[in-house]
Amino acid sequence: MGEMYLRPGTPDDDNRDYLPEKIKGSDIVVNENGNNSQPYPANLKEYHGVVTDDGLEDEWYVYVPDSYDPSKKTPLVVSMHGGMMTGWGQCIYTSWTLAADRDGFIVLFPNANYNRFWQVEWGRWNVPKEDFTGAPMEGEPAGVRPSPAKVEDNHDVKMVFALIEKLKSEYNIDEGRIFMQGMSMGNMMTSLFARNFGDRFAGMAGSGAATFLSLIFDEDRKIINRAGAVPVWQSRPELNDIPSGRKAEKKIHKYTRLYWTRINDCDLIPQISVQGENNFAFYKGKKADFVYFDIKNRDHGQTFDDAALVWDYFFSGLRREADGTISYTEPVRPRKGDDFAFAVTTGSNKAWFGNRICEMTGTALNWRKMKYHGLEGGQKVRGEYHMVPLSFLAEVFGAELSYADDMLAARMTMPDGRKLQFARGSIGCVIDQSLVQMYCEALHREDQLFVSVEWFSEYICNMHVSECEDVVYVTDHSNKLSANLADLIKDLLMDTVAPDDYEEWLS
Repeated sequence: MGEMYLRPGTPDDDNRDYLPEKIKGSDIVVNENGNNSQPYPANLKEYHGVVTDDGLEDEWYVYVPDSYDPSKKTPLVVSMHGGMMTGWGQCIYTSWTLAADRDGFIVLFPNANYNRFWQVEWGRWNVPKEDFTGAPMEGEPAGVRPSPAKVEDNHDVKMVFALIEKLKSEYNIDEGRIFMQGMSMGNMMTSLFARNFGDRFAGMAGSGAATFLSLIFDEDRKIINRAGAVPVWQSRPELNDIPSGRKAEKKIHKYTRLYWTRINDCDLIPQISVQGENNFAFYKGKKADFVYFDIKNRDHGQTFDDAALVWDYFFSGLRREADGTISYTEPVRPRKGDDFAFAVTTGSNKAWFGNRICEMTGTALNWRKMKYHGLEGGQKVRGEYHMVPLSFLAEVFGAELSYADDMLAARMTMPDGRKLQFARGSIGCVIDQSLVQMYCEALHREDQLFVSVEWFSEYICNMHVSECEDVVYVTDHSNKLSANLADLIKDLLMDTVAPDDYEEWLS
């Protein structure tokens, strides 16, 4: 086993070209939102040749790490660049080579044959059916060759399979551990492979925009798929904005998740983990697993650690057996939810706790702390908080709760022995006979007291709290909840994970 090694580069912060050609073969790094975070690797080799039956010449790049052992069966990752990019650009904009150095696998970075654009499929964002209505694409980007009607005639498809066979003849490739990953337009090609040839791979991953819904559902909203189950990882940057507008984007994310959870026969309730800005939903499937990954504050593209995360959490533990089934070993990092976390959203009496949906004794509500200006009769909002029953907070933090007979005051004993007092309408909390002010007053609703999740978790329990799109997520470590995972959690808590006719139309 080798090791990851970060090599210093020469920054060129003034250069804002999409892919500056002077980077090739140099130690220049042009960082823009996480792109090109490593110098050009010495082991990355460029190749040219005719590998398909149509006579077209192709270009590709292969990375073989020093840790490669030719006596051992070796995994192969095929990484597909974005539109207007190159194989070498995909290499330096990702962390595939770092993971390969450590774990000894080989990476193939092919070039799109025509004008740096893959021969992708095009379609509508939504299929033309009632609530799925949508306008067709307004043409295609200049210089793009769309995929032919018969996908086997697609030159880029033929090239990739030919290069895989070529590498199998030159290196000790493990045929059961061949993977594909792509970014942006490369993600569109990875989706094409997954839906048509996924049974030839052990796992697929992509970052950027989700697949056009008209490519995965027909006009009757039935699934379009030729290849069956395959482990799939989808990275969806929070600020991707493709298609434009949160409503449309959330809808496409939801239905692409439903697409793969149905094909892979996954439980619709995932395990959830938020680590800093990285937001994960891990779905377990009877046929294959599925991972949904959202990155807080990230624009379209892929983060530098995206490839390493795909390998560590996913590809490193996957194998396609000779009979076509997927087998699993322990990956570098286990796919599991946060050890301690809970989430609530306004209007639901359900909460996410212990990686499951549980019920509270009351419905979470939003409360505004107001500053009033009596002479003018106006008011200003000085804070908005999510209020939940004290009984729920006592449950998740292991405290003992008792109410006065009239249910207007309560006492709580924390696991460490601290004793707390609350009373209806009071912004104060007595802690071991010391008075502190909460973020807002205690409310009396549904015959019980409600207090702020934010205040109780942060002040009393020293937890990390983040809020996004009306979902509050609380953990014992740093977390920054992203918009797309917040939408997923809200679906779980509002019982809107799938449409009412899910079983009927996702067949």
